[in-house]
Amino acid sequence: MPHTICIPRVRRLALATTLCAAAACTDGARPLPSAAGPGAAASAGGQDLYVEIPVPHTPGSSMDSQAFDADGDGDLDLLIAKEIQQNVLLLNDGTGRMTVAPAGTLPAALHDSEDVAVADYDGDGDLDAVVAAEDDASTEFYLNNGAGVFADAGSRLPARGVSNSVIAADVDADGDTDLLFGNDGQDFLFINAGGRFIDQTRVRLPADDARTQDLEAGDVDGDGDLDLVVGNAVDGNRLLLNDGRGFFTEAAPGRLPLRTAPEETREADLADVDGDGDLDLYFANVAFGPGIDPQDRLLINDGRGWFTDQTDVRIARDAWYTVDAEFTDVDGDGDLDLVTAVLNQAWAWYVALNDGTGVFKNATNSVFPSGLTGQGIDAEVADFNGDGRLDMYFSSYVGTDRMVLARP
Repeated sequence: MPHTICIPRVRRLALATTLCAAAACTDGARPLPSAAGPGAAASAGGQDLYVEIPVPHTPGSSMDSQAFDADGDGDLDLLIAKEIQQNVLLLNDGTGRMTVAPAGTLPAALHDSEDVAVADYDGDGDLDAVVAAEDDASTEFYLNNGAGVFADAGSRLPARGVSNSVIAADVDADGDTDLLFGNDGQDFLFINAGGRFIDQTRVRLPADDARTQDLEAGDVDGDGDLDLVVGNAVDGNRLLLNDGRGFFTEAAPGRLPLRTAPEETREADLADVDGDGDLDLYFANVAFGPGIDPQDRLLINDGRGWFTDQTDVRIARDAWYTVDAEFTDVDGDGDLDLVTAVLNQAWAWYVALNDGTGVFKNATNSVFPSGLTGQGIDAEVADFNGDGRLDMYFSSYVGTDRMVLARP
């Protein structure tokens, strides 16, 4: 979501340059993971695991999407953050078929929207939304009336920044949902006080001036509270530990292995990839700056929040740009597989299957139907048709978004 007018984690200027050089994108350009690459994996039984269904074309670049039941009808809708276009709410008919919500459902505003965080912020039983904005620093706060019509409540936010990321999390364990913003400059922490927010950044977060691209919350050290991973553009990724009351300190040196050379991260994702009960860490990386290796990284947790870089033995070597990463059980075997959004490749979304021990192998073509192209910027995993299987909605920086449903 970085900037000159950009994509979530990618400066638009850099992106435009990349697009001119390549022509199919999302946040990077990767060579093949082996001599073959995603197209080489054969479908089991000749049938892909997912089938594509059409989605409405909406104007502008999609930057992020979040699935939630906006209108209280029991199925999952989608809020899509758009770059310099009005954000879009897609309503689900219960089978996964989406239609654009009527005019007036969302506030009509055009901002450089980057990231979405959904929660019941005001405690009234329905789901509200915050949409972080980058270049114009105009983050939006939407309050739901219970029927899926959202009103502007931006005055409830105490400050705004050049934001690439927003996450909703109860950091102080008081039962309501707080907000964290990843900014170009000091990140923010807003504490929820009855649906209005108090800026407690100075007393709860360490000072920083990095270009944050993503935030991820999870209990990495097993002490029962939510810690914070900060993915940065070249400034060095960070691990902040929670004291249980929502006050964060820098983790001790060595807990989070850093590269000796710069690392340009666009997404941080926590997941138990090796099935040992703790949260491991994936960094999705790009290389818009000079002399940067775009290799993604996989760090394994020892259960106490000390990570070891095991990239070389667990994931394929890559040189493309990854802008999003999600872990989900793609093949139904009980472990977490890897889905990534990729910029500037013939494939826009890449899948690597987990062998059950946290070692991943490309299987893109055995999972997704052919022709699933675009400029992948985000993958959202949810059960859109209510059959108990996880489906995927793919946001594309250029062209129409895509959606696939898991086969029975």
